Amino acid sequence: MKQNHPFHLVTSSPWPILTAMNVMTTLTGMVKWTTFKQMEMMILGIVLTSICSMLWWRDVIRESTFQGNHTKMVTKGIKMGMILFITSEVMFFFSFFWSFFHSSLSPNIEIGMNWPPKSIKPFNPMEVPLLNTIILLSSGVSITWAHQAILINKLNKSNKSIMITVLLGIYFTFLQKWEYSESSFTIADSIYGSTFFMMTGFHGLHVIIGTIFLAVCFVRSKNMHFSLNHHTGFEAATWYWHFVDVVWLFLYISVYWWGK
Repeated sequence: MKQNHPFHLVTSSPWPILTAMNVMTTLTGMVKWTTFKQMEMMILGIVLTSICSMLWWRDVIRESTFQGNHTKMVTKGIKMGMILFITSEVMFFFSFFWSFFHSSLSPNIEIGMNWPPKSIKPFNPMEVPLLNTIILLSSGVSITWAHQAILINKLNKSNKSIMITVLLGIYFTFLQKWEYSESSFTIADSIYGSTFFMMTGFHGLHVIIGTIFLAVCFVRSKNMHFSLNHHTGFEAATWYWHFVDVVWLFLYISVYWWGK
């Protein structure tokens, strides 16, 4: 092994290929679920993907915190990987926005040439959606506060602000679940219902993932894993959370307010 190359400090990992195989199992299971109403393969794929992801991230934490293997070059590669991942997520949501604007700017005759269709009663953007917007904007402020606290080595302040962000994420998810339960339409009600629940539903999933991400960062911060010069995992979580915030702003303006 050539120790002079910075990437050689990190050992080879079996988790990427295993996770990819399990994700494929999950997707195949979803097809079986929607086509044949059989959920066994999908559940198996989700469980195996979750296990592999946890073991993979456990190894990354060990390499960075306890073994000291994350050199500047390795850290740079991790940051670039996170940037590329968020870029792929931007493209993912871009396809949903494309579908929404394609349908809303030129509604076809099948939906009565109206947007929203006459049978749809959309949500009032000044009620729960506005509250959710305030919650996510506030969480963006608190997570930025946490980052600044780490940069000045005030770890107690960062712990408090991370916890505030996690609680705001949980509150947002609760309100969105309540909003869905009060909806007068479903995902099967025309293209409006399909685009609305696909866009807000996938955003809600990203909020849940981001909340878990930040909860893990909170535990790591309590265990003194982060320092002034070494907090790449927290930085990645912060970037992801800001991405979630920005997507919601576009959703609120486009779907709730303009598309009403």
